[in-house]
Parts: sequence; structure tokens; C-alpha cells
Amino acid sequence: MKKKTKIVSKTPAPAKTAAPKSRKTAASVAPAPAPAPAVKKSAPRAVVTVISAQVNVGFGNTLHIRGVGPGLSWDKGIAMNCVADDRWSVSIPDAASPVVCKFLINDLIWCAGDDFVITPGTKMAITPVF
Repeated sequence: MKKKTKIVSKTPAPAKTAAPKSRKTAASVAPAPAPAPAVKKSAPRAVVTVISAQVNVGFGNTLHIRGVGPGLSWDKGIAMNCVADDRWSVSIPDAASPVVCKFLINDLIWCAGDDFVITPGTKMAITPVF
């Protein structure tokens, strides 16, 4: 009798490979997002309207302005600054709408013609007629 030989093939079991360890390197780590720079809110710029008048009102007299705008009134004028013999100036701060005005000598004698309308934030030179 013949002996039956059992052939057993041994196949090596698949080698267990360890899962790669997660290594954090400088190249693989995403940098944290930089904080947003603080937005500096600046105060709104003051809008200054400069009105100048080219007129000689005579020695000892003062030019006044009346109208509608910050600091102006139709009832009482404000004295303008004399910057030359025949040049007068005033600054109207923070005008949000057009400045409407007229000039007066010594806050008594009105200039002739229509009211003057000045856009806020501009410089206007006017030659009033008395």
C-alpha cells in the first residue's frame, strides 16, 4: 500500500505592515490662518467750505455773512475775516448740504442780487455788489 502523502504548501501569511504613523512635519502642517488685521475706523473727515469775498467795504467797515448752513442765520450775520485790503474769508465746517448766503456791510447793508449757493467742501470766491 502506498502511503498517501499530503502535500501541504505553506504560503507565508501576508506580512503585517504597520499603518504609517502620522508625522507632522513643518511642510505637512498647514499654518494657522493669520488673524484678520484690526480695521481702524477713522473718524469721517470734516468737510470745510471756504467762502471768500473780493470787495472793498471801506476803512473801518466789516463784511458779514448771513444764510443757511452750519453757524449761519438769516437773522444775524457773522463777521468775516479780513485777509487783505479787499479780501474777506470765512470757513464753514461740517456743511452737509449746500450753503446759501448773502453778504452785508457792518451786518446792515445787504449786497444786491440773488443768494449765493456754495457746494459743501469747496472754496468759492465771490465778488458781491453793493
